[in-house]
Amino acid sequence: MAETEASLLRQFPLLLPQNQAKTVYEGFISAQGRDFHLKILLPKDLQLRNARLLCSWQLKAILNGYHHVVQQRMQHSPDLMSFLVELKMVLEVALKNKKELLVYVDTCFSTIKLKAEDASGREHLITVKVKAKYPAESPDCIVDFPVSFSVSWTPQSSLISIHSQFLAALESLKAFWDVMDEIDEKTWVLEPEKPTRSATARRIALGTNASIHIEVDPRHPTMLPECCFLGADHVVKPLGIRLSRNIHLWDPENSLLQNLKDVLEIDFPARAILEKSDFSMDCGICYAYQLNGAIPDQVCDNSQCGQPFHQICLYEWLRGLLTSRQSFNVIFGECPYCSKPLTLKMSGRKA
Repeated sequence: MAETEASLLRQFPLLLPQNQAKTVYEGFISAQGRDFHLKILLPKDLQLRNARLLCSWQLKAILNGYHHVVQQRMQHSPDLMSFLVELKMVLEVALKNKKELLVYVDTCFSTIKLKAEDASGREHLITVKVKAKYPAESPDCIVDFPVSFSVSWTPQSSLISIHSQFLAALESLKAFWDVMDEIDEKTWVLEPEKPTRSATARRIALGTNASIHIEVDPRHPTMLPECCFLGADHVVKPLGIRLSRNIHLWDPENSLLQNLKDVLEIDFPARAILEKSDFSMDCGICYAYQLNGAIPDQVCDNSQCGQPFHQICLYEWLRGLLTSRQSFNVIFGECPYCSKPLTLKMSGRKA
């Protein structure tokens, strides 16, 4: 009991018992640098479910709309200490909601979602999962980031400190999201179809059934990314040669998209332009674009054909032909469309 009282005094030094039986507590609870007056009247058995909470008019105004939550916590909190911790959390959330930062909170205050904008005006969410030993134990924080996010936490920390660390992390990733947004807005991104903020890869259409797959470093987003060209050899091999020849032109002061244009000596076609042309991305065998989440990544090398296929579709097709032959993981056969020689490597993407 003495340990609980000592812990209560450490956590809430401005809230003190007013009688020897400790059925009356009065003082202040602090949140966001502000002190709010309150009084708690406990029954003789000290059971919270029969207690009364008397608030100052300022505290009543801030908790307006949260009264049912406060009452619920009084009914279910095991002791005064637990209730005060939860009340402080409710108060922090209520104060944040005045600033329109609160998106969601469940009735048990175990899941809280807050929002924030980065310097470019993008909106981001952080989900805070409060544990049973809060605030002694750090909450779990879930974010849509391309890098890991962990919060610095002490028993004196609060939702305010989590939100502040969240804002700092957003600022550190601003350049990365600027780079990815420019790619999404000015090119035709084939994969992922709906990129999340954590996605670091893009597969970008180059036209004539060719594309480039890039993997961007979130910490150094304007540096040369990992690149893999996909498509017919007569289209992608010259691109690989240009990349090697012009790599010295890469300037980290320019945007990643502009650097790709400069070193590859191309303009990336917009989706609207390609959709009006003869550009085809559907598989020539199953006639679908997506198959179990995969899109066509094999292309006939005949410049007069250039038909794309899903790897698995082309594999099954070639395996069924008597004229096809296989050497380890490579199958040699004919294109289903133009009958020209075609090679399929089953080890992964063609470089």
